[in-house]
Amino acid sequence: MKKLLGVLLLGVGLVWAQPLGSVAMVFSEGAKTDPTFNGVAYGGAQRTVQQFGGRLFDFEPTDPSQIPGAVRRFAAERFDLIIGLGFATEPGIAAAAREFRDQRFALIDTATDAPNVASYVFRENEGTFLVGYIAGRLSQTGVVGFVGGMDIPLIHKFEVGYREGVRRACPACRVVVNYVGNTPAAFSDPARAKEIAAFQKSQGADIIYAAAGASGLGVFDYVKQTRCIKAAELPRGLRFRSNPFATVPKYEAYTRECAGDTRPMFFIGGDGNLNFLGDTDNNPATLNHALTCMLKRVDVAAQRAVESVARGSFQGGLVSLGLRENGLGYALDTYNQALLSESLRREVNAIRQSIVAGRIVVPDKR
Repeated sequence: MKKLLGVLLLGVGLVWAQPLGSVAMVFSEGAKTDPTFNGVAYGGAQRTVQQFGGRLFDFEPTDPSQIPGAVRRFAAERFDLIIGLGFATEPGIAAAAREFRDQRFALIDTATDAPNVASYVFRENEGTFLVGYIAGRLSQTGVVGFVGGMDIPLIHKFEVGYREGVRRACPACRVVVNYVGNTPAAFSDPARAKEIAAFQKSQGADIIYAAAGASGLGVFDYVKQTRCIKAAELPRGLRFRSNPFATVPKYEAYTRECAGDTRPMFFIGGDGNLNFLGDTDNNPATLNHALTCMLKRVDVAAQRAVESVARGSFQGGLVSLGLRENGLGYALDTYNQALLSESLRREVNAIRQSIVAGRIVVPDKR
């Protein structure tokens, strides 16, 4: 017999924690080792399940057609909670929720109207507005890039927020937009994303935001391997407009390969804090090629879902997470603190507060 975990002290009082058994997480595409979307959500679920003494199981499909069967098997085994991660899990979760009406389900990053499903969705446009503002303030060419994964309305929200943030900081800046593909495989095709990054650099983009899941690793690799953009490579009519990173210490290979009239290239990551992936010499004090990351806190969604079961407060319905709910943000750590000045951080914080207060309303559609 499971032991009661005890009493948790929260800011609003005492909440009795119930025994937690088995939790399942079903992925849409890719693996839980993906350091972006999948890995961030899995880590949040794993930490919370362990906190409450339960066990976490997972299913990584090799084809989306496998998802409904996996969800149904977990439901038939009466798991305490079944979490579907990503839009491709929605049909399977919705079907199982209709069949197993007493089973608790959660969806992260997609939604269904089944009463026994808690659907956690994000106002991504709010978070991408912040990183777009940073890109617009720091672009050295006046051209920045956006690489989306699958060309769907969900990723369009990322694009729109990013565009609006860039425009807020730099009305004259241009945003080059490309998508990896039109199927879920677009989130796991780093080779294609790398090709897109090369194209965007040829258009003058010095900062490229990847909202593409594991495909974004191709963008990161390209930026780190290319290191810089040279004046001679700029398209006709384009010139360097600023040099905000002139005093940032450069690593040896950069100094050697990017001599002359050049500027460093940067990527902006998504979902989790991937700033460490911009490090090329194991030294956070030298130039890092990750400018920042838009934090889409899928780990917070997973944590909330598991906690709601453990605390006996689970409810179906839509849960919207944005800046107000700490569901979004931008990454700042030892790897990129030299890139973002104190004055810029204050600007971004003021923008954040304006969005939370409703003084700035970020559109979510093209």
